[in-house]
Parts: sequence; structure tokens; C-alpha cells
Amino acid sequence: MRAFVFPGQGSQSVGMGAALADASPAARAVFQEVDDALGQHLFRLMREGPEDQLQLTENAQPAIMANAIATLRVLEQEGGVRLADKADFVAGHSLGEYTALCAAGSLDLATTARLLKLRGQAMQAAVPVGVGAMAALLGMDFAPAVEISAEAAQGEVCTAANDNAPGQVVISGHKGAVERAIEIARERGARKAMLLPVSAPFHCALMQPAADAMADALAKASLRAPLVPLYANVTAAPVADPDTIRALLVEQVTGTVRWRESVLAMAEAGVTEFIEFGGKVLGPMVKRITPDATPTSVVTMADIEALAKAL
Repeated sequence: MRAFVFPGQGSQSVGMGAALADASPAARAVFQEVDDALGQHLFRLMREGPEDQLQLTENAQPAIMANAIATLRVLEQEGGVRLADKADFVAGHSLGEYTALCAAGSLDLATTARLLKLRGQAMQAAVPVGVGAMAALLGMDFAPAVEISAEAAQGEVCTAANDNAPGQVVISGHKGAVERAIEIARERGARKAMLLPVSAPFHCALMQPAADAMADALAKASLRAPLVPLYANVTAAPVADPDTIRALLVEQVTGTVRWRESVLAMAEAGVTEFIEFGGKVLGPMVKRITPDATPTSVVTMADIEALAKAL
């Protein structure tokens, strides 16, 4: 069995999608549609920068999605490969969940772009700059990271935000609490504990205003059942009902991204191949979670052509 998976924030870089757009009308059409939906020259920003503008959450989120969908569309339209025929499940890391839903026909491209633009703006606006922080705890598993977060909170917010892979957990919350958690993690043997260069504390209770904004937006968005089930971040379980998906997308803004558990659950369901579109972030995580799985990262035209032959 096979899962198509889609990366989250942090996989953006200036130049992303440029070679694909030069080589493929299908890719150009995706970037144009996203630009039109947002009323901005997002693809020019992806191609040329400046980097500080691309890194802004409200730009990075739709850019990462557009790049991944462009990669998939080239495979579908020029490689003759349909997701519904070749994938048993889809999944995405944080914002990648929206990409996965777009890929599986649950959300149309323009709606996905507008939702992610809003999600980025709402997440940025939820917490004043400097109040929140996120940190990576490396060489530490999820359970001890949860304990450390609770201990460090001291009346503030500090929670395990991303359970990415064995020995790779991201925590999120008030800056002081996260800094206390870093100190405790170092004392308890974390190989590395460090603040991340992010603009807001994602996937924690401080994001509630953003969750409320997404609840309003998603209530108005047209959402169909996906062509194949989605493994949801907050449940690590498959879902196909549109109303349930809506509720889980709202919950996801403040909830933990249970990526490690999601991959394990897909593997238990029989998935042996994980194909990542538009990034090289999830493949290494998959390999650490399930060493027997075969991850493939699809970024370039050569990658797409090789995948079309393999499928």
C-alpha cells in the first residue's frame, strides 16, 4: 500500500518551483491559479524572494502547498498517474494536511490557497511577536518531552507541539516556559535543545484565536469527501467525512501534530511506500519511524519522471 504525503512549514526556500514552472505548463497553471486566488504575486516571491518575505507564515504556507500541488499535477497530467489509482491514503504535516486534502480533491486549489493565507495571518496575529516560542528537543522521545513541558509551564503555556519522529519533538508556548523546558531537557540528557527561528508558537493553546478564525472560514468553505482517506494530525487515524475533517482542521491549530503516530498507524494499515511531494523533510522522518518503509521525495522533473515510470 502507498501513502502520498505533504510537507509542512520550514520546507520553503527562494527558487522553489522555478525549475518546475520552466519545464511544465501544468506547474505554471497551478502557480497562476494560486496567484489569482490570493490576488498577489506569490510565485514571483517563491522564484525571486526576498527570503524574509517568503518566510512570513502567511506567504510560506500557501507557497509550500502550491509547490507540492504543482509537483503532483505534473505527475498526474504529464505522467498520466492519478492519485485515486495509486495512493491508498494521504497525510500532511501541519499545513501539509491542507495540501493533502487539495491533492485528494476534498478542497479545490483556490480555496486551499485562501484558507492557508488566512491560517498564516491568523497564527501570526494570535500572539504578539516575542511572547511565544518553539524549541526542538533532539535525542528525546515524546513522553519525556510531555513531562518536561508540564514541569516547565509554571502557570504559562508549554506543550509538546510536534511528535515528529523518535528522538525529535518540538515544544511550543510562552517564551519563558519554553526556555525553562530547554534547560530541563538538557539536564535530562537531550542531545540538543534549542529555540527554533519561528515567528509564532504554533500548535499550542496560545493559538486559540487562530483556531476560532479557521472555524469561521472552514464553516463557509466547500469541502468534499477526499478520494482516499486522510490520516489526520490530531487523531493519527483515517478520516473521510467532510464535517469531521472540518472539525479536525480547527483542532489542529492548537493540537499536537502526531506525525510519528500517524506514520506508525499507516504502516500498521499496510502502507510500505511513502511518497513526499514538494519536499525532502518527511522522508527521513518516515525512515526513522518505520525503518522497513520505502520513502521517496519528489521535487524535480527528473523525480517526477522516475516516479511515473515506477508507478
